[in-house]
Amino acid sequence: MSTTPRRVRTAILISGRGSNMVALIEAAQAADFPAEIVLVAANLPEAGGLERARQAGIATASVDHRPFGKDREAFERKLDEVLRVNQIELVALAGFMRVLTPWFVTRWQGRLVNIHPSLLPDFRGTHTHARALEAGVAEHGCTVHFVVPELDAGPTILQAKVPVLPGDDEASLSARVLQQEHALYPRALALVASGAARLETSAGVGT
Repeated sequence: MSTTPRRVRTAILISGRGSNMVALIEAAQAADFPAEIVLVAANLPEAGGLERARQAGIATASVDHRPFGKDREAFERKLDEVLRVNQIELVALAGFMRVLTPWFVTRWQGRLVNIHPSLLPDFRGTHTHARALEAGVAEHGCTVHFVVPELDAGPTILQAKVPVLPGDDEASLSARVLQQEHALYPRALALVASGAARLETSAGVGT
């Protein structure tokens, strides 16, 4: 008699509406998806994605970063406590607009992934679509990567490319990339949850 493989307990961290969160939740509804989304947490209690997660039957939590002021690690220790209480094994950042400290990143090393709206290593940081247009690149896209202490510098798990079209503005390019993000992130999360992609301490991603 076959047994269903245990699924990895996964949390999604958000700051806003959570469109990538929705894509991950929908993908994880499949019984054979190797990650189970058991928690959505936000650094802003008013984040619109929290209500969307609740509507999907997912537990939610909020740890407001603002009372912690400039003490980022104190905020992260509270967030880490929430993750530990919920027995989280894997964390996916989905529009989580906080730069994480080395303390948190190291604590979750190899179990912390992010999606970034550019073809890394190009255009790390913010305003990626405007910068891509300004640079005149022919291709743009998105990257799912492991998180390391250096911003947007972790090993790539998967990338998706889109052409930059004549007449594109920031909004049109962003919409085209976001469509790819929604398809790419579930595929990448499945690779990590299944162990097919993992962070190697010496050589990046192993398969």
